[in-house]
Amino acid sequence: MGNLNTMKITSLVFAVWALALSNVASATSYKTVLIHGFQPQQLLFGSANTVSSDGESYWADYWGALADERIDWPSFERVEGKIATDYVWPKLKSMSERGVCDQGCVFVTHSTGDLVARYIIDNQANWLNAAGLKPLNIIATFDIAGAGGGSELADLAVNVTQGATSWNPLIEAALQAWLGGPLTDKLGVLNDLKVNNARQLAALPSDRAPRLRFVGEGDLFLGATKLFLKGKDDSVVASHSSCGSSKSGDFGSCSSSIAFDGKISSQGDAVKSFMPNHYPMLMSDNYDHLSIILNKQKGKVTAANDALRLDNGDTISFSTYQKDYGFWIFKTHYKYVSQSDSQSMSKLIYNTL
Repeated sequence: MGNLNTMKITSLVFAVWALALSNVASATSYKTVLIHGFQPQQLLFGSANTVSSDGESYWADYWGALADERIDWPSFERVEGKIATDYVWPKLKSMSERGVCDQGCVFVTHSTGDLVARYIIDNQANWLNAAGLKPLNIIATFDIAGAGGGSELADLAVNVTQGATSWNPLIEAALQAWLGGPLTDKLGVLNDLKVNNARQLAALPSDRAPRLRFVGEGDLFLGATKLFLKGKDDSVVASHSSCGSSKSGDFGSCSSSIAFDGKISSQGDAVKSFMPNHYPMLMSDNYDHLSIILNKQKGKVTAANDALRLDNGDTISFSTYQKDYGFWIFKTHYKYVSQSDSQSMSKLIYNTL
């Protein structure tokens, strides 16, 4: 009888272990596809021969080793032009033929990759169906410092080049800091990044893939670019874009009840309406536009939304806790994401995949 009970217990333990493994497998069965952002050096030195290596270098610090696929594209071209025809389409075709997304894909984008992803989401099913191929099963996108709403810095660069804005030392400092070199008449995707242009590109995708937003408000370039960005920003993209606001504006938070630094209080200047299927998740006043995709902890992170249930029933969630400072009527309340005091925002994001 003892052996029989032991066998039953062993079988039960094995069943629980197998169930746990299956749950882990299902949680990590989605393929991760990276779409990088604007690469200013390509306007000066880029060529078709370096697009792939530039894309690899872009994600080298952290995400590159964790992803299954990358969609690389050149900043010296336009989204609806050669970016779509010569770079995006061949990659989508290859991914469909290989069944990469049959069990589901999550696109992880940074900066202008947000805009490229929106164009893909709007068109990929029609393109692939027309070619007799299966559309990609895009479960969601994780948009980090998303530039889908454009950047005022792109407006500035294009306007200066076209003579619509007069050159002055402040503009020179901002553009030199952002572009890392002199402004030329080779603008490429900067034309698409103008705020009005970006917001008109694939503005209402037919696919309902949820767009999860991860937003920073840190400083770069000694503040040179912040003079030209609306509201709170990460030194390259304003919060109206990174939060996913339905319109451009001077916004101070992605949440009406939480500030970028995690303080729980009414935010009168927060984004009130969002683009279709856009959901702000994590925010931080510590991470800037570049550090947000690195595996470098820079400070605590808060959550505009703790969890989001996806259309397929899966849930993306972040564990949070509240911390109080002060006493009595002077007490202030803050919400933070667990382990954000020891892990980078990128690590926190990856842990949910």
